Amino acid sequence: MSTKPLDEERTLSDRASLRLTQAIITGELSQGQKLSETDLANRYGISRGPLREALRQLEGMRLVQRIPHAGARVVQLNKTRMGELYRVREALEGMACRMAAEHMSEGEIRLLHELLDRHEQQIAASDSTQYIQSESDFDFHYHIALGSRNQMLIDLLAHELYHLLRMCRYRTSRMAQRTRPALQQHRQIADAIANRDGELAELLMRRHISGAWKSISELMDEEEHKP
Repeated sequence: MSTKPLDEERTLSDRASLRLTQAIITGELSQGQKLSETDLANRYGISRGPLREALRQLEGMRLVQRIPHAGARVVQLNKTRMGELYRVREALEGMACRMAAEHMSEGEIRLLHELLDRHEQQIAASDSTQYIQSESDFDFHYHIALGSRNQMLIDLLAHELYHLLRMCRYRTSRMAQRTRPALQQHRQIADAIANRDGELAELLMRRHISGAWKSISELMDEEEHKP
Protein backbone atom coordinates (compact mmCIF):
# COMPACT_ATOMS: atom_id res chain seq x y z
CA MET A 1 0.00 0.00 0.00
CA SER A 2 1.29 3.48 -0.87
CA THR A 3 2.36 5.65 2.07
CA LYS A 4 2.17 8.85 0.00
CA PRO A 5 -0.52 11.40 0.92
CA LEU A 6 -3.65 11.22 -1.24
CA ASP A 7 -3.08 14.71 -2.73
CA GLU A 8 0.45 13.75 -3.77
CA GLU A 9 -0.81 10.53 -5.37
CA ARG A 10 -3.43 12.53 -7.26
CA THR A 11 -0.81 15.01 -8.46
CA LEU A 12 1.42 12.18 -9.69
CA SER A 13 -1.48 10.51 -11.50
CA ASP A 14 -2.52 13.81 -13.09
CA ARG A 15 1.04 14.35 -14.32
CA ALA A 16 1.12 10.81 -15.65
CA SER A 17 -2.22 11.37 -17.37
CA LEU A 18 -0.93 14.53 -19.09
CA ARG A 19 2.24 12.75 -20.21
CA LEU A 20 0.38 9.74 -21.62
CA THR A 21 -2.29 11.94 -23.24
CA GLN A 22 0.38 13.84 -25.15
CA ALA A 23 2.10 10.59 -26.15
CA ILE A 24 -1.17 9.24 -27.58
CA ILE A 25 -2.13 12.45 -29.40
CA THR A 26 1.28 12.76 -31.06
CA GLY A 27 1.47 9.08 -31.96
CA GLU A 28 4.40 8.35 -29.64
CA LEU A 29 2.07 5.65 -28.34
CA SER A 30 0.50 4.35 -31.53
CA GLN A 31 -3.18 3.73 -32.14
CA GLY A 32 -4.23 0.23 -31.15
CA GLN A 33 -1.02 -0.33 -29.16
CA LYS A 34 -1.33 -2.63 -26.16
CA LEU A 35 -0.46 -0.81 -22.95
CA SER A 36 1.65 -2.76 -20.49
CA GLU A 37 1.82 -1.17 -17.04
CA THR A 38 5.36 -2.50 -16.59
CA ASP A 39 6.56 -1.10 -19.92
CA LEU A 40 4.88 2.27 -19.35
CA ALA A 41 6.26 2.53 -15.81
CA ASN A 42 9.79 1.87 -17.07
CA ARG A 43 9.47 4.05 -20.17
CA TYR A 44 8.10 7.13 -18.45
CA GLY A 45 9.38 6.66 -14.92
CA ILE A 46 5.89 6.43 -13.42
CA SER A 47 5.13 4.30 -10.36
CA ARG A 48 2.36 1.73 -10.68
CA GLY A 49 -0.29 3.38 -8.47
CA PRO A 50 -0.36 6.76 -10.27
CA LEU A 51 -0.03 4.91 -13.60
CA ARG A 52 -3.16 2.83 -12.98
CA GLU A 53 -5.12 5.95 -12.00
CA ALA A 54 -3.82 7.76 -15.10
CA LEU A 55 -4.99 4.91 -17.33
CA ARG A 56 -8.43 5.10 -15.72
CA GLN A 57 -8.49 8.83 -16.51
CA LEU A 58 -7.54 8.13 -20.12
CA GLU A 59 -10.38 5.61 -20.37
CA GLY A 60 -12.77 8.38 -19.32
CA MET A 61 -11.25 10.61 -22.02
CA ARG A 62 -11.83 7.83 -24.60
CA LEU A 63 -8.13 7.63 -25.43
CA VAL A 64 -7.72 4.16 -23.91
CA GLN A 65 -9.99 1.15 -24.24
CA ARG A 66 -10.04 -1.83 -21.88
CA ILE A 67 -10.79 -5.02 -23.76
CA PRO A 68 -11.89 -8.09 -21.74
CA HIS A 69 -9.09 -10.67 -21.45
CA ALA A 70 -6.80 -8.44 -23.57
CA GLY A 71 -6.05 -5.48 -21.32
CA ALA A 72 -5.76 -1.79 -22.13
CA ARG A 73 -5.03 -0.44 -25.61
CA VAL A 74 -4.74 2.97 -27.21
CA VAL A 75 -7.94 3.82 -29.08
CA GLN A 76 -7.92 2.99 -32.79
CA LEU A 77 -9.32 5.73 -35.03
CA ASN A 78 -9.98 4.13 -38.40
CA LYS A 79 -11.38 6.12 -41.31
CA THR A 80 -15.00 5.29 -40.46
CA ARG A 81 -14.66 6.46 -36.88
CA MET A 82 -12.69 9.55 -37.92
CA GLY A 83 -15.43 10.41 -40.40
CA GLU A 84 -18.06 10.11 -37.68
CA LEU A 85 -16.03 12.34 -35.37
CA TYR A 86 -15.54 15.00 -38.02
CA ARG A 87 -19.25 15.09 -38.87
CA VAL A 88 -20.15 15.47 -35.20
CA ARG A 89 -17.40 18.05 -34.81
CA GLU A 90 -18.64 20.06 -37.79
CA ALA A 91 -22.15 20.26 -36.37
CA LEU A 92 -21.17 20.99 -32.77
CA GLU A 93 -18.39 23.48 -33.47
CA GLY A 94 -20.52 25.26 -36.06
CA MET A 95 -23.21 25.68 -33.42
CA ALA A 96 -20.62 26.81 -30.87
CA CYS A 97 -19.45 29.52 -33.29
CA ARG A 98 -22.98 30.80 -33.79
CA MET A 99 -23.51 31.03 -30.04
CA ALA A 100 -20.05 32.52 -29.41
CA ALA A 101 -20.97 35.38 -31.76
CA GLU A 102 -23.90 36.07 -29.46
CA HIS A 103 -22.22 35.63 -26.09
CA MET A 104 -18.47 36.28 -26.17
CA SER A 105 -17.44 39.53 -24.52
CA GLU A 106 -15.40 42.15 -26.35
CA GLY A 107 -12.45 41.25 -24.14
CA GLU A 108 -12.73 37.55 -25.03
CA ILE A 109 -12.88 38.37 -28.73
CA ARG A 110 -9.81 40.57 -28.41
CA LEU A 111 -7.97 37.70 -26.72
CA LEU A 112 -9.09 35.41 -29.57
CA HIS A 113 -7.41 37.70 -32.11
CA GLU A 114 -4.29 37.95 -29.94
CA LEU A 115 -4.19 34.16 -29.75
CA LEU A 116 -4.21 33.94 -33.54
CA ASP A 117 -1.30 36.39 -33.68
CA ARG A 118 0.62 33.98 -31.44
CA HIS A 119 -0.38 31.12 -33.73
CA GLU A 120 1.02 33.04 -36.69
CA GLN A 121 4.34 33.42 -34.87
CA GLN A 122 4.38 29.68 -34.18
CA ILE A 123 3.72 28.86 -37.83
CA ALA A 124 6.47 31.23 -38.94
CA ALA A 125 8.90 29.61 -36.48
CA SER A 126 8.24 26.24 -38.13
CA ASP A 127 8.74 27.69 -41.66
CA SER A 128 5.01 27.16 -42.24
CA THR A 129 5.32 23.39 -41.84
CA GLN A 130 3.27 22.99 -38.65
CA TYR A 131 0.23 24.49 -36.95
CA ILE A 132 0.03 22.59 -33.67
CA GLN A 133 -2.22 24.08 -31.01
CA SER A 134 -1.40 23.08 -27.45
CA GLU A 135 -4.41 22.19 -25.36
CA SER A 136 -6.80 24.56 -23.64
CA ASP A 137 -5.50 28.14 -23.39
CA PHE A 138 -3.54 28.00 -26.68
CA ASP A 139 -6.38 26.28 -28.54
CA PHE A 140 -8.61 28.43 -30.77
CA HIS A 141 -11.39 25.83 -30.92
CA TYR A 142 -11.38 25.39 -27.13
CA HIS A 143 -11.91 29.13 -26.59
CA ILE A 144 -14.86 29.17 -28.97
CA ALA A 145 -16.47 26.23 -27.17
CA LEU A 146 -16.17 28.12 -23.86
CA GLY A 147 -17.44 31.29 -25.54
CA SER A 148 -20.67 29.55 -26.58
CA ARG A 149 -21.81 29.70 -22.93
CA ASN A 150 -23.71 26.46 -23.60
CA GLN A 151 -22.74 23.95 -20.94
CA MET A 152 -23.71 20.93 -23.04
CA LEU A 153 -21.45 22.08 -25.89
CA ILE A 154 -18.65 22.87 -23.43
CA ASP A 155 -18.95 19.41 -21.83
CA LEU A 156 -18.72 17.72 -25.23
CA LEU A 157 -16.16 19.90 -27.04
CA ALA A 158 -13.92 20.96 -24.14
CA HIS A 159 -14.09 17.77 -22.07
CA GLU A 160 -15.73 14.54 -23.22
CA LEU A 161 -14.63 14.55 -26.88
CA TYR A 162 -11.80 17.06 -26.58
CA HIS A 163 -8.77 14.79 -26.67
CA LEU A 164 -10.20 12.55 -29.38
CA LEU A 165 -10.69 15.68 -31.47
CA ARG A 166 -7.11 16.72 -30.69
CA MET A 167 -5.93 13.34 -32.02
CA CYS A 168 -7.75 14.06 -35.28
CA ARG A 169 -6.48 17.63 -35.52
CA TYR A 170 -2.87 16.68 -34.81
CA ARG A 171 -2.61 14.89 -38.14
CA THR A 172 -3.74 17.87 -40.21
CA SER A 173 -1.65 20.27 -38.11
CA ARG A 174 1.48 18.73 -39.62
CA MET A 175 0.31 19.04 -43.22
CA ALA A 176 2.27 22.00 -44.57
CA GLN A 177 -0.33 22.77 -47.25
CA ARG A 178 -2.94 23.46 -44.53
CA THR A 179 -1.04 25.66 -42.08
CA ARG A 180 -1.54 29.09 -43.67
CA PRO A 181 -5.04 28.38 -45.05
CA ALA A 182 -6.13 27.08 -41.63
CA LEU A 183 -4.86 30.22 -39.89
CA GLN A 184 -6.61 32.43 -42.46
CA GLN A 185 -9.85 30.50 -41.91
CA HIS A 186 -9.49 30.95 -38.15
CA ARG A 187 -9.07 34.70 -38.65
CA GLN A 188 -12.21 34.85 -40.80
CA ILE A 189 -14.16 32.96 -38.13
CA ALA A 190 -12.87 35.31 -35.40
CA ASP A 191 -13.86 38.32 -37.53
CA ALA A 192 -17.38 36.95 -38.01
CA ILE A 193 -17.69 36.44 -34.25
CA ALA A 194 -16.41 39.99 -33.66
CA ASN A 195 -19.04 41.28 -36.08
CA ARG A 196 -21.71 39.31 -34.18
CA ASP A 197 -22.58 37.46 -37.39
CA GLY A 198 -23.45 34.05 -35.97
CA GLU A 199 -24.75 32.68 -39.25
CA LEU A 200 -21.51 33.46 -41.07
CA ALA A 201 -19.36 32.24 -38.15
CA GLU A 202 -21.16 28.89 -38.20
CA LEU A 203 -20.86 28.57 -41.98
CA LEU A 204 -17.13 29.37 -41.92
CA MET A 205 -16.42 26.89 -39.12
CA ARG A 206 -18.35 24.16 -40.91
CA ARG A 207 -16.35 24.80 -44.09
CA HIS A 208 -13.11 24.82 -42.12
CA ILE A 209 -13.79 21.44 -40.51
CA SER A 210 -15.16 19.94 -43.72
CA GLY A 211 -11.95 20.97 -45.50
CA ALA A 212 -9.83 19.44 -42.74
CA TRP A 213 -11.73 16.16 -43.09
CA LYS A 214 -11.23 16.17 -46.85
CA SER A 215 -7.47 16.56 -46.34
CA ILE A 216 -7.17 13.88 -43.68
CA SER A 217 -9.42 11.50 -45.62
CA GLU A 218 -7.24 11.84 -48.72
CA LEU A 219 -4.12 11.30 -46.60
CA MET A 220 -5.56 8.11 -45.09
CA ASP A 221 -6.45 6.84 -48.56
CA GLU A 222 -2.88 7.46 -49.73
CA GLU A 223 -1.45 5.66 -46.69
CA GLU A 224 -3.78 2.73 -47.24
CA HIS A 225 -2.63 2.27 -50.85
CA LYS A 226 1.09 2.64 -50.20
CA PRO A 227 2.98 -0.55 -51.09
